[in-house]
Amino acid sequence: MEHMMLDYVLMQEDEIEKALNRLAMEIIERETVDDLIFVGILRRGVPIAERIARKIEETTGRKVPLGTIEIKFYTDDLQLVSDKPVVKDVKLPESIDGKIIVLVDDVIYTGRTTWAAVEKLLEYGNPAAVRLLNLVDRGHRELPMLSDYNGRVITTTDNQVVKVQLEEIDGLDQVQVLKKIY
Repeated sequence: MEHMMLDYVLMQEDEIEKALNRLAMEIIERETVDDLIFVGILRRGVPIAERIARKIEETTGRKVPLGTIEIKFYTDDLQLVSDKPVVKDVKLPESIDGKIIVLVDDVIYTGRTTWAAVEKLLEYGNPAAVRLLNLVDRGHRELPMLSDYNGRVITTTDNQVVKVQLEEIDGLDQVQVLKKIY
């Protein structure tokens, strides 16, 4: 059985705040705000999307609509871990046709979660573009998914796990890199 221990703290509250501020400004500079819809991947992608949307509204006066997508790595019938992510639920605030979708997640790793989310979103309409935003890109992609917006890009080993903690869910803002111990 494997356990985890703290390897190092990657980001503290102030560093997360700075990264989210920078991401909001990058989006404002590069995108047409009126055409944006943020879709947060449950769980921690949602509060990240909410925070960035709030920063964009504070800066531009324009509200960014928010949706959610829930993805699981298990099958309902057997509760077994699956190699393929399963999209469980999608909630969109409006039609995505012609919109710029910013798909928000806490960490991008293999790209499988993102791939499943993009596939599912395309069943709901024809967006002008789908952009990817992650608080942390840890590398090791197995599918051709490249983030457009990253809070931090780091190099990890397969023996490490990135753990994002957010005030809304965990009671604190912190990103840790954990090490598997066997």
